[in-house]
Amino acid sequence: MEDTQPKIATTEPSPAPSPAHSPAPSPAPSPVPSPLLDRIALPAGNHVEHLNVNQIQVVVRRCSSPNVTEETTYFLPRNPVVDTGTNTDPPVVCCPLLRRFCPCPPRGLWASLITKVLLAAVLFGVVWSITEDECLPGGNLFGITVLFLCALIGGKLVALIRLPKLPPFPPLLGMLLMGFMLRNTPVITTGVNINIRWSSSLRNIALAVILARAGLGLDSTALVKLKSVCIRVAVGPCIIEACTVALVSHFLLGLPWVWGFILGFVLGAVSPAVVVPSMLLLQKDGYGVEQGIPTLLMAAGSFDDILAITGFTTCLGMAFATGSTWYNLLRGVLEVAGGMVAGILLGFLIQYFPSVDQKHLVMKRSFLVLGLSVFAVFGSNVAGFPGSGGLCTLVLAFLAGIGWGTEKACVEEVVGWAWDVFEPLLFGLIGAEIQVSQLEGHTVGETHTHTSK
Repeated sequence: MEDTQPKIATTEPSPAPSPAHSPAPSPAPSPVPSPLLDRIALPAGNHVEHLNVNQIQVVVRRCSSPNVTEETTYFLPRNPVVDTGTNTDPPVVCCPLLRRFCPCPPRGLWASLITKVLLAAVLFGVVWSITEDECLPGGNLFGITVLFLCALIGGKLVALIRLPKLPPFPPLLGMLLMGFMLRNTPVITTGVNINIRWSSSLRNIALAVILARAGLGLDSTALVKLKSVCIRVAVGPCIIEACTVALVSHFLLGLPWVWGFILGFVLGAVSPAVVVPSMLLLQKDGYGVEQGIPTLLMAAGSFDDILAITGFTTCLGMAFATGSTWYNLLRGVLEVAGGMVAGILLGFLIQYFPSVDQKHLVMKRSFLVLGLSVFAVFGSNVAGFPGSGGLCTLVLAFLAGIGWGTEKACVEEVVGWAWDVFEPLLFGLIGAEIQVSQLEGHTVGETHTHTSK
């Protein structure tokens, strides 16, 4: 009967050689026993065992003296010995395939999903305990959250569409469509409700973030080299489009000249939220950097938007007769001058504060850029000069980036994270502003008849 326990074979001293026939060997140092032997339980020495297929034979020789050599044989098990008293059997896997995809505790993708769901649940619980009804269907926070998630999913799905011989569709198209669907689906629109003031505030924050990102992404060398081209590209198309729309709307639709220019500045504005991210991607990949094309288009698009806002507010003030005509015309110039001066002062301020020897420098700079940008946009609206806020944001971010040099890349990354949050909100809210139920096919005819009278 074979035993699986390690056994020691009998130890016999080897015969000593005759001194007459061979010289006496020199004393050899005794080898140090292996530490493994201290961990092996040695059985009784008088057992004689046979080698099992599940055992490994280990022979250890030790010279205790020049004439005596001890030889010890150990039989070690190949597999761990099962102790029935302690029940140390390895766990039995019932379904290896199930354990592979659903490990316990979860790892990888499952763990990431569970963690995100847990974080969302905790966040919802905290916010609900503070705001109560605002987090429930029909509340502003609930509507904003649903809009953000749907716009994010819509952008991801549209970005996956690939047609042969055509460039990929931009994610903002999916965000617009999701906002439009949420607004015009009868069952959903009652639960997803966002107050107009909340919507306007979120869009203004998104404008501040994208203008700050544009200012940080401008190349000062290319901007100085192309300054005259930038002014022509920023001013020329906006003014020509506004004048053309005003002429057509006056003679075709019968609108007054002031309202025609209001419509022209609305249609002629270039959205920096569309231009700036695309140009930053081209600039990152190195396309047109030597010619300064990304910087030219980012600066021109941003100034074009600021000019359109200024023209719109000026004509709107003239339409509702809030002050004299000359004052309204002069206010446009004051908006541009005030935005430039405020942007220069704030830009030089955050160049040196916080100082380079402070801790958490990147986070402080990022907070100041974003905070001052949002404050400039909202503060200019409160002061009655809405066009100056965007220009102030663009200038202060540009000057701050010049002072920080190569260190502005880290701040750009943080501002990019903020844009990743507000981009779905911006385009989702824009899509949600379209209400099909409010559109009528004969609206233009009624407007023409009314204005003709």
